Amino acid sequence: MKHRPFEDWLLNDERLTPDQNRDLQTHLRECRSCSALAEVNLALRSARGTAPAPGFAARFRFRLAAQRALQRRRMVAGVTVLTVGGLAILSLLLWPFLAAAIQNPTDLLVSWASTLTAISGWIEALVQAGAVIGRVIPGFVPPYGWMILLSAVSGLALLWGVSFWRFTRVSHRA
Repeated sequence: MKHRPFEDWLLNDERLTPDQNRDLQTHLRECRSCSALAEVNLALRSARGTAPAPGFAARFRFRLAAQRALQRRRMVAGVTVLTVGGLAILSLLLWPFLAAAIQNPTDLLVSWASTLTAISGWIEALVQAGAVIGRVIPGFVPPYGWMILLSAVSGLALLWGVSFWRFTRVSHRA
């Protein structure tokens, strides 16, 4: 026996058409589970609501404030433990470098200078290679290719922007 439309009719607050009401009454005479559901639904709708005990709102606010204070204390303690632990691990990892820097700081400065010189050389080489590629590529790509590339990049930027907006917006529903 199909109960679905009859259960929906019993649980929803919509008005039924005369045909639907007749079908529902016929079904309730034949089906014990739906008639029990109708009785329970009628009893729940006729039940009278009771007011909360005096002082309920004040007790609730007090408990909520206490829980928030406890949560804040736990969060501060967790951040403190995490920070101290992270600094301890970082100091253990960096200790050999710090010990070498304390014993002989000139070697450390020479090492840093040579590393910075190497990095600046790499950057200069990349800039020159990019300039050469920038002069050569436009001759290989036809104008419609540039339009397709620009359209694709614009579409991806728009898609990224819309996605970023959708994921970061805050709902103002209460």
